[in-house]
Amino acid sequence: MVNDPIADLLIQIKNASMVGKRIVELPFSKMKFAVAELLASEGYVAKAEKSGTFPRQEIKITLKYHGKASVITNVIRKSKPGLRVYVNATKIPTVVGGLGIAILSTPQGIMTGKEARKRNTGGELLCEIW
Repeated sequence: MVNDPIADLLIQIKNASMVGKRIVELPFSKMKFAVAELLASEGYVAKAEKSGTFPRQEIKITLKYHGKASVITNVIRKSKPGLRVYVNATKIPTVVGGLGIAILSTPQGIMTGKEARKRNTGGELLCEIW
């Protein structure tokens, strides 16, 4: 059993991209699907889609490559089940000088750090991706 499903999602995407796989399939949850859709909208993965019926739903993530190199260089999980990291709107970090994104879980839903700054809302800092 996985204790941290978001970390599992991120590490499976990172490992698959390092090996050169095209598709990653994971068990479905609303939180993981929201993070996967955010990665797709920001251009870090080609697409994220839900497949299957209720008891056996999956998330199918198609990875994105630039030539033979993966678009995702690195992923860092910031908030963990043992140590939650919360930031307010003024303390949201910029990732690699603005080349990456920070993903936050806010009261308005899962969003990037840039969007959270624009809406002037803070939340739990889930991860940084570049």
